Amino acid sequence: MKEFEHIPVLLDECINGLNIRKNGIYIDGTLGGAGHSLKIATKLENTGKLIGIDRDEEAINKAKHTLKNFSNIIYVQDNHDNIKEILNKLDIKRVDGILLDLGVSSYQIDEETRGFSYMKDSPLDMRMDKKQKLTAEKIINNYSEEELANIIYKYGEEKFSRRISKEICEYRKNKKIETTLELVEIIEKCVPKQAQGHPAKRTFQAIRIEVNNEIEPLHKTILNSIDVLNKGGRLCTITFHSLEDRTVKEAYIESSGKCICPPDLPYCVCGNESKGKIITKKPILPTEEEMKINSRSKSAKLRIFEKF
Repeated sequence: MKEFEHIPVLLDECINGLNIRKNGIYIDGTLGGAGHSLKIATKLENTGKLIGIDRDEEAINKAKHTLKNFSNIIYVQDNHDNIKEILNKLDIKRVDGILLDLGVSSYQIDEETRGFSYMKDSPLDMRMDKKQKLTAEKIINNYSEEELANIIYKYGEEKFSRRISKEICEYRKNKKIETTLELVEIIEKCVPKQAQGHPAKRTFQAIRIEVNNEIEPLHKTILNSIDVLNKGGRLCTITFHSLEDRTVKEAYIESSGKCICPPDLPYCVCGNESKGKIITKKPILPTEEEMKINSRSKSAKLRIFEKF
C-alpha cells in the first residue's frame, strides 16, 4: 500500500474546536489520510464512536491501517453531502461533532495516476471516487467552449478563462487531450508568466471541482451537518479557497438565525430561526510555523459553529 504523506492542517485548532466529549459520537466527513481522525480517536473512550467518511476507497483502506488500534470506528465509503442518509443507515440520530476538511487530499495530489497535479504527467482523471463516470478528460474534450469558460471562471476565478477554453477547443480539433501536462501546455500559452502562481493552478482547481461537484451541494451539506448535531455539538469546517469559504460562511450565518432576505425588502420574510452560534467571528488561520512545515496549509481557513 502506497504511504500517504499526510500532515493534517490546523490539527490542534480543529481538536480544540470540536470540544471533544470522551463518550461522544464524532464524524470525520473527509477521512483522507486520517490525521485528524487519529487525534480524535485518541480523545475518545471505548464508549465513544468515530464515523470516518470518504468517497475514495484508497483513503478508506489507508485509514483502516492507520487506525487499526481503535475498535470504535465506523468506516463509510460515501460522500459527506449524504450525511443525513449515512446516519440514518447507521441508525444514529445525532452526533456531538463533525469535521469537514474540504478539497483534495495530499495523497490524491501526490498519487501520479489520479491526475490532480499539474506538476506530474498523468491521465486526466481527477475523480475522488473512481467508480463515478465523469472524469476531467471527458470534461476537457466534450464540454463546449462556453461551458469550459464558465466553469474555469466560476470555480477557478481565472480571468483568462475564455482564452483558455478557446485554446482547449482549438487543440482538441486535431487531437484528444489525454494527459495533465498536455492540458498544462495549452494553459501556459494563455496565461502570462507574470501572473501569480503556476499558470495552470486555477484551471485545474476548476476542473477538479466540476468533476467532483464540490461546490453546488456544499451550502446544503453545512445546513444538514448542523441539523444532525446534538445540543452543544460543533461543526468544524476547513476551506482552502474563497468559493468554499464564502459558501461555508453564508451557511453559518443562515444557521445562526440572521435574516437572509434581500436588503431592499421592507420587512423579513425568510423566517430564519437560529440553530446555534458562530464560534469564530473571523476564520482561524494557520500559524507561520505551520505554514513553513506544511505549505499546503497556507490558504486554509477554519470556521466553527456550535448547535443550540
